[in-house]
Amino acid sequence: MAEVREGVDAVDREIVALLKRRFGYMDAAARIKPERGQVRDEARKAEVIANARAEARRHGIPESVIADVWEALVEGSIAHEFDEYDRLNDGLKAAE
Repeated sequence: MAEVREGVDAVDREIVALLKRRFGYMDAAARIKPERGQVRDEARKAEVIANARAEARRHGIPESVIADVWEALVEGSIAHEFDEYDRLNDGLKAAE
């Protein structure tokens, strides 16, 4: 059991590192989007979750679990992107 737990912990560390990379893309999106209203894109959200479901199916893991995880991930990413967009744009307004 200890080896299994060590393996799970190692995978979790890898997942967090990948999520850091993913959130870096959210930071880039916040810099690129010219309007705050463009941060939330429901069509893109649906596409991302559908892509995750398809990958789950391809790998033989539970699609519904992956869809739930991705729902939380995408919503968290959107919230982060809003925060980053506001931080960047408040800084621009303060500099004016």
